[in-house]
Amino acid sequence: MTRPLVDGLFKVLELIIVLLLLAMLIMVFGNVLLRWFWNSGIDVSEEMSRYCFVWLTFIGAVVAMREHSHLGVDALVAKFGPKGRLVCMMLSDALILFCCCVFFWGTWEQSAINSSNIAPVTGLNMLWVFGVGFFTSIGIGVMVAERLFRAVTGRITEQDLAIFAGEFASEETQHVRRGLE
Repeated sequence: MTRPLVDGLFKVLELIIVLLLLAMLIMVFGNVLLRWFWNSGIDVSEEMSRYCFVWLTFIGAVVAMREHSHLGVDALVAKFGPKGRLVCMMLSDALILFCCCVFFWGTWEQSAINSSNIAPVTGLNMLWVFGVGFFTSIGIGVMVAERLFRAVTGRITEQDLAIFAGEFASEETQHVRRGLE
């Protein structure tokens, strides 16, 4: 995919995260007000706010992967030279890709059970809740596979290695930080 298309896709994902957070805020705060003033509440809002939180977390994991915001052992990797960083990055990416495959397979195996389970209040098919594992494993897996492919074919730049080592932020992260300042 072209860079503007990918940037647009991630902007949409960030918007979805904001909308999920807003929906959670409205549902939970609305329920608090209803219980405080009228001694009532909306049962659906409790369940739906939990599901919004699940989706927000897993979509956020994909966005964080693109922005290189996940936890890493930067202090160790920063001490290595370019070859050492490349080896660490390739090992790390291979491990992450393996975990994405396991996550996808687990979600696939559980999908039969989840598709037959119905949420108690909303009646929502639970595959809509736990199926986010497909999105997350594919999203992170594609990004890692692409970087691993570039590493194997020798197309990793010094900037990619520096970002991996935590020496400076990627363009996406710098853009986000500039927006917050």
